[in-house]
This record gives sequence, structure tokens and C-alpha cells, in this order.
Amino acid sequence: MISHAADLWPPVYDPSYRPPDDEPYWNRSRETMPAQERDAVVIAKIQALMRYAWDRAPFYRKRWQAAGLEPGDIRTLEDFARVPTIAKADLRADQLEHPPYGSYLCIEPKDIVRIHGTSGTSGRPTAFAWGAQDYAAIREAHAEIMWSMGIRPSDVVIVCSIFSLYVGSWGALAGTERLGAAAFPFGAGVPGQTLQAISWIRQMRPTAFYGTPSYALRLAEAARSEGLDPASLGLRVMFFSGEPGAGILSTKGLIEETFGAACIDSGSMGEVTPWMNIAECSHRTGMHLWQDFVYAELCDPQTWQVVPFGAGGTPVYTQLERTAQPMIRLVSGDYAEWTDEPCPCGRTYPRFPRGIAGRIDDMLVVRGENVYPSAIEEVLRGFSELGAEFEVVLTRERHMDELTVRAETATQAPGDDLASRVGAEMKRKLGVRATIELCAPNSLERTDLKSRRVRDERHSPS
Repeated sequence: MISHAADLWPPVYDPSYRPPDDEPYWNRSRETMPAQERDAVVIAKIQALMRYAWDRAPFYRKRWQAAGLEPGDIRTLEDFARVPTIAKADLRADQLEHPPYGSYLCIEPKDIVRIHGTSGTSGRPTAFAWGAQDYAAIREAHAEIMWSMGIRPSDVVIVCSIFSLYVGSWGALAGTERLGAAAFPFGAGVPGQTLQAISWIRQMRPTAFYGTPSYALRLAEAARSEGLDPASLGLRVMFFSGEPGAGILSTKGLIEETFGAACIDSGSMGEVTPWMNIAECSHRTGMHLWQDFVYAELCDPQTWQVVPFGAGGTPVYTQLERTAQPMIRLVSGDYAEWTDEPCPCGRTYPRFPRGIAGRIDDMLVVRGENVYPSAIEEVLRGFSELGAEFEVVLTRERHMDELTVRAETATQAPGDDLASRVGAEMKRKLGVRATIELCAPNSLERTDLKSRRVRDERHSPS
């Protein structure tokens, strides 16, 4: 099935391997390995990776030399925590100085088989180069993780996400094909495509769905507008990335109740693809950290020290099986909490029990209170009288922050006291006063891509 890291790096997988359908694990020994034994596998991969990058990537070699480190100095995972972290801005700057792939490209340009990247909306786009070995590793990792979600070769997986630079859709497609299920790369983002999706789902009867949580709720609205119960579409497993929604209990519950399907949270960063390296299994007790594909540390964002289980911090990722542009201690900027308590599935990976709460730089500071948009969504989803979409608007009036939440109602005639009840619950759970504006159904903007529900106008010119 696999040549172990002690024998060969990067590992070589047998592309013809597939477990029996009734086997709960793709690779039982790997997934149920005792933590200490897995740590030994991980550090062996890290050592091989660092030697590889030292020889090929001036980007890393210069940073490590400046920190007084060489690959041979890293003998334990505690040693590895001394390796300097890198940020997305470092990657952008390096590609600007060493175009087009940066000085962390470790293969010959002629050996690149795929190019993805960022949209560039927050600055210069960053190119992601994949080699043939990278793509094989991504396919293998995603197939193994999707197997843990309960997806099998008998399933039809519809991918309702845009096929572009964005790697989410391509990663779902790669895992589906390697697992042996039928892939339906439907896409998203074209006007009228949501209604087409309803028609095609009714015709082809896919059993699994990939997209964003907000798009799934939009799909449900479209189904109801056609007189269809979304639960009648026949979806069994719905797995998501790109937004925190699937990790928000009330949103997860809403999706599961709406479609009658399991709602599974997944996804880290496009830069560290296989991005399913953090993903829930079919038991849905939080996102497993598949540490032998991508090693995740949860770090204090001030000291960059690894925090103990039970605490919160920002994930820092290291790809263990990628060769083109390996990411070594890349800071995510997200916030999560982690645990090593066992999952009923029997896998021994640590977990983010509440998923990714959001980005640290997305945290809203309102009159001294720290609030994540995902926490606002959690409150709103608790009211059945509210619809799927909402918007958070921040303004500053007379030197005071004002928080307004604009939420669609589920019907044209909600109860008279709905806004006051929502505001009271917001105050009780989040400790912040908000003005609640109720909006007519389907009046707020929709998107097929990642939702953007926050408008911060506090620094806008008056």
C-alpha cells in the first residue's frame, strides 16, 4: 500500500489500492496508530523534508541559518517548534523577488503539472505549483479522509464549487476520483447555475455533495422555490470547506435537518493542500488533524509556542509529503481550540472539536468585546423565524462602535418581537449590544463562492 517514511521520502502509494467497502478505515494501522508511534513517523518525515528543502530552497535555508538551525538539529517535535514560522506575506514577497514561483520552488519548472493560486484580492496573487508527485499525494490523502466521512465507491459526488484558481473544488475532485466514486464536477458561479444544479441533482441523484455551507443553504432556497423539499434530493453526505459554517453547531444542525444528510466540516488552507488535512469523520465530533499528511501545531499567536490540549491558538501547518513548494511552519491566521480526547471512530488524531472559529484578523472588537462572525451566526441560527442570509455592519457613531445585524426572515410576516428577542440573545451569549434589522426573505446578496457577511465601515471616510 505504502512505503513508510523511514524507508522512502516522499512516500510512494499504490494507486490501485482500495479497502473493502465495509472497512471503516482506508489505512487502519495509520489511522489508529498510538500517538507516540505517530510522532516518530512525523519527525522522520520532517527530517527528510527539511534536508530536501535545505538543499533546494534558498527561501528556507536563509531563514534557518539566520535562526542558527540546520536540518540535523531537529531531532524531536519539540526541536521542530524552534524552526521559524512563515506567513503568506513572506510567500508573496519571495515570489515578487524571485518570479514566478519564488525561491522555495524545489523542483524544475518543467516538472510542474498544475498551477493554482490565490485570487490576489488582498495583494499580489501567489502561485501554487504542483508536481506529479504532489498531485498523487493530494489524491491519496483526500481519498483516505473522504473514506472516513463515509463516502464509498458506490457514491456519486457532486462538486458544486467554482473550478478556477481555488483549490477546494479540485481537491474534492481529486479525492473522489482516487476513492473510486463517480465524480460530477458541476461547478458554480454561472448565472442560473443553482437552478440547473437542482435539475441535475433530481436527474442524476448524487449521494454526496461538496461546496460551501452558505451555498448549500442557497441550494435549499432554490429547491423550495421550485416546490421541492431539499430532503427529497437524496443527498446522504455533505462535506464543506471555505467557511466556518459547517463547524457551527446550529448551522450544521440546520443543514442536516434541511437535507436529511450528514454535514461534515473540513478544510485548512489552499497553500497546504491536501487541504482536507483537518476534517471531520462520519461521527462529526470535530475536525481530525491528519498529522501524518500535514503536521499541525496549535500555537500562541504572540509567542508561537505550541499550546497544550484544551487551549486555543492559531494553526501552523507543515506539509509532510509535498515536493514542489513544501510549506514548512506556515501560519494560518485562523483560530481554533484542540483536544486529544478519543473520537468514537477509533482514529487517534487530535481534533478541533469546534472546528475553525474564524480568522484571527476577522475577529471584531466592538466596544471592547471580542466577537467572531461565526458566533453571531450561531445565535441567528437558533431562531427558526430567520432565513438563511445575514449581514454584519460595523459603524462608528460619536466615537462609539455600533454593531448592526441585518437578518432575513423566513416569512414575510415575522412576529412583532422577533428583533428584540434576537437582540437579547445576542447580548446574553456574546456580551455585546446589537441593533437587529429584519429584512425580507431573499433580499440580501447571495454568492456561489465564500460568503462575505461583514462590512466594517468604522474607518470609512465620512
